[in-house]
Amino acid sequence: MSEKIPVKTVTPVNVHQPASTATKHHRSRSRIYVRAVKGPLETFRRFFGLFFLALFALIPWLQYDGHQAVLLDLAEQRFTLFALTLWPQDLTFLAYLFIVSAFALFFVTTFAGRVWCGFMCPQTTWVYLFTWFEEKIEGTRNKRIKLDERPMDADKFFRKTAKQFCWWAVAILTGLLFVGYFTPVQALFINFFTFDAGFWPTFWVVFFAVCTYGNAGYMREIMCTHICPYARFQSAMFDRDTYTVAYDAGRGESRGPRPRKLARSTVQEQGLGDCIDCNLCVQVCPTGIDIRNGLQYECINCGACVDACNGVMEKMNYPKGLIRFTSEEELAGGTTRVLRPKLIGYFVVLMLMTGVLVANFMLRLPLDVDIIRDRNSLYRETNDGLIENVYTLKIMNKSQREASYKIEVLGLPDYRFIGNQNIIVQGGEVATVPISVATDAYNLEDPVTEIQFRVSTQPEQASPVSLTEPSKFLYR
Repeated sequence: MSEKIPVKTVTPVNVHQPASTATKHHRSRSRIYVRAVKGPLETFRRFFGLFFLALFALIPWLQYDGHQAVLLDLAEQRFTLFALTLWPQDLTFLAYLFIVSAFALFFVTTFAGRVWCGFMCPQTTWVYLFTWFEEKIEGTRNKRIKLDERPMDADKFFRKTAKQFCWWAVAILTGLLFVGYFTPVQALFINFFTFDAGFWPTFWVVFFAVCTYGNAGYMREIMCTHICPYARFQSAMFDRDTYTVAYDAGRGESRGPRPRKLARSTVQEQGLGDCIDCNLCVQVCPTGIDIRNGLQYECINCGACVDACNGVMEKMNYPKGLIRFTSEEELAGGTTRVLRPKLIGYFVVLMLMTGVLVANFMLRLPLDVDIIRDRNSLYRETNDGLIENVYTLKIMNKSQREASYKIEVLGLPDYRFIGNQNIIVQGGEVATVPISVATDAYNLEDPVTEIQFRVSTQPEQASPVSLTEPSKFLYR
């Protein structure tokens, strides 16, 4: 027991630095070989990612009332979401949705750091999917390193080819599913594989397949560390009470290897902390950082280093949590304040904007009316001496079912309606209705009379809807 254990005192440094500051040419990016890890956080992250992957793959295939349940048809300028149809006039809903999503992201980041990046970001999910194929075909981390160092032979060629085939298959399937949100997915799959999809659908499928392949297969952590803007502005939302993945330096330093059978108290007497310097936390990190160097913008809070370190602590019979989700305040010996002004402010705004979004959806009418006056003549006099104005009504049925409407004129006494006063509009369609309104000149006191057109559903309709739009009746 009197054996002296070597102690390593480490000064935290930035692991991402050029090889030499004396030259303008920096060394090229070193490939990161991510080691597989097991643990509760990894299990949760995998099932969480698989759940959203399944949603992404299944939603385009869902059918509702005889049509694709989710179809963002840009060509027709119509978004179909189950029983809801959104038109360009409804873009305010999209703005509210973006605002709600932004404040939800701000709230979650202030509370738990970049958990969006580690658990829900599509980039992270697809990178782990591609890495899974890589590991199954080429082997574990050490085997992949040796395989890349080995000269090309039949085995290496077969493994690399099989990996590329799987990567491209996933990428093309991803491109097809993504484009399937914007065009009928069943026809897209059939036409794509029969080479009958047309230029633009094929172009976008190939475009998104190449992006998926490049991002998840090769760029990987570069997207998180250099391209994604979220990694840059996230620090504005952090404070001392934000929960992030962090290393407890007070407990772990000084670090160094030691026999597993040596008691923890004996190790501490010799000035050694709980960190055995196994570097597993670095090997499992998808961005290749050393969490022991402190908070770094490259960290995506995936928790892989937490599982790796807890596994080592369990084998050493040490308490878990050397690396854990904690706050800077807690690491300094204080108590984390969950309820604080910034977090409460984000929550209040989030709830307020969510309420506005829900209220707009609840108050939304499944009907829109646009009135266009005849621009060729302000008015005309009929053979029987009446003053006539000509209009064109655009009646949009925003629902997905056929509806029957009645057109009425308000504010004009003793008028004659010339045209179809009762109109049937199919679900999701726009009807163009040319009409004329005539009245005796004695009923007109001013050159311009303010009138209104009221379009309402017939009494037999299940859900009565009425919309009134202003217009003008001109004379002289």
